[in-house]
Amino acid sequence: MYPRRHSYHRARMPTALLTGALLSMTVGTVLYTVTAEAIESDAQTRFRGMARTAQFAIDARIKSYTDFLRGMAGLFHASRNASADEFRHYVERLDTPRNFPGIEVMNYARSVSAEGLPAVDAEARNRLRKYGMPEPAAKLLPDPARDSYTVLVYVEPATPQTLAKLGIDLEARSYIRRIAAQSRDNNTVAASGFRVSAAPGPIQNVLAMRLPVYHSDMPTDSIAERRAAYLGSVGIGFGVNRMVNGVLEGFPANGVRLVLTDLDSVPLEPGELPSSSVLYDSHATATTRPPLPDSADVLQASLPIQFNQRQWRADFSIAKSALFTRFDLYYPWMAALAGFLSTALLYALFQTMASSRRSALHMAEDMTRELRASQAKLQATNEKLRQLAAHAEQIKESERKRIAREIHDELAQNLLALKIEAEILANRTRDKHGRLHERAGATVRQIDKSIRSVRQIINDLRPNVLDLGLNAAVDWQVNNFERRTGIACELVENDTEYHLDDQCATALFRILQESLNNVARHARASKVRIELHQHVNMLTMTIRDNGVGMQPGSRNRTGSFGLVGIEERINILCGSFSISSSPDTGTTVVVTIPVDGHLHGSLASPVHASNVVLKVIA
Repeated sequence: MYPRRHSYHRARMPTALLTGALLSMTVGTVLYTVTAEAIESDAQTRFRGMARTAQFAIDARIKSYTDFLRGMAGLFHASRNASADEFRHYVERLDTPRNFPGIEVMNYARSVSAEGLPAVDAEARNRLRKYGMPEPAAKLLPDPARDSYTVLVYVEPATPQTLAKLGIDLEARSYIRRIAAQSRDNNTVAASGFRVSAAPGPIQNVLAMRLPVYHSDMPTDSIAERRAAYLGSVGIGFGVNRMVNGVLEGFPANGVRLVLTDLDSVPLEPGELPSSSVLYDSHATATTRPPLPDSADVLQASLPIQFNQRQWRADFSIAKSALFTRFDLYYPWMAALAGFLSTALLYALFQTMASSRRSALHMAEDMTRELRASQAKLQATNEKLRQLAAHAEQIKESERKRIAREIHDELAQNLLALKIEAEILANRTRDKHGRLHERAGATVRQIDKSIRSVRQIINDLRPNVLDLGLNAAVDWQVNNFERRTGIACELVENDTEYHLDDQCATALFRILQESLNNVARHARASKVRIELHQHVNMLTMTIRDNGVGMQPGSRNRTGSFGLVGIEERINILCGSFSISSSPDTGTTVVVTIPVDGHLHGSLASPVHASNVVLKVIA
């Protein structure tokens, strides 16, 4: 019998080994695939985050250019007849090569009628002669099809390339004329998308942005008023390459390629050839623009960029190897090996357990011991976390108290002194200096408003009434709640003063405060009744409302921490907590707190080892 049993086991051994080997190889292959995909997904996520950071940086630079335009418009808003020298001095003070390196040119174009064209043309020619530049052969002539013109009269920096633009009519192109009219009528930044080649090479573009300038003494509320007050427009030209290169210099990974594409087309004038929609390509050279690589070897991210009213698309790409570390290359193989060995070991263990019941029992006993040890460690960890929460809560309340007192002692006193000085100034200037008296009175009112804000901040941090005892704090909170929410409140209490230590009184006050806040937010009640009285060695506080009660499952709703906070405060004080509610009958919260060691001074009658029960019906 035994020889045949051994022969049976020897016959099954090759089959079991083959099954174990196939299972281990399958698990190893699956782990390799999953790990490789996880690494690639993580790299794609990180790369997309880097691309978003670059996208935000480009958006920020466009916004900074818009703010720059508004500053230029402010110059002419303050002085509508600002001269070319004033414009030049303003630009020089901005130090654009250092502060705004992407901006190539700044200019001002004046809006004139057909009758004003000769004067503007003469002004531009005089300025060209001043810089020793040749005058244009053609003069500005009126166009019978339109009655307004926007002529470039100031340009900085004054270089031969920029000065050659003096005296040109920006509205000569119908498309730009339409964009400028929309900008004038809506008081928005105009971006036509029309590109000017700034340097040799496949992609060296300069884009323009313009902002309308209006007469400062005329209203601009309606389209008709804005057209009447329109003086002209300020504009900048910025190099796309210089703007984007600065962004890519801070990109965390090397070798990234960025292709910036304008998704909105620019209408062409008769005889013009269409230009490429690509505004920028970081891998383009002076002669060539390489094709996009195979998507299997690179990570890609396409993100939108809003250039005023135009839509751009930023296509980021990078070789996968640029984001993979040496560990990432070996990690899938390590996972496959670990999966193969683990599966082989588990399979061998399964075979061993199947053949030995005793080994299985021993293993079960070991697992039970480990589980019990883990439970004990978990309980100890929970207790430590509870102690840490109590310590953190105590520190938070102490810090609130300290900050509130410092604000009261420093800021409030300074504001009061400032108010007294302002009132003295207002009284002294009442009869002789009416305008100064009015400003002083406004300052006094602003200081009063600031004092009220400071008082509200102090009360939000820690009401000073807590220093007067629990009774006064409850009375103040009830009155404040009634005044703030309009919900009728009834406070019923006896003449007993409850002297608790600061920690216990603060905890009870915060629980009351949170309960009333829950009534205001969720109960939809019209009346609240608060009772505060003592039963033997128990201090009971009851809050009852005529609200709708709690909805089923609302207590365990994700993100709701009000009741959790109450329960944790009670646990910190070694108390108990229960809550019951039904629809349309309100909610009852019962909190019991032992206050042995929390009493400070004496109560109305002697108390020995007393307890406090806080009963909240809300």
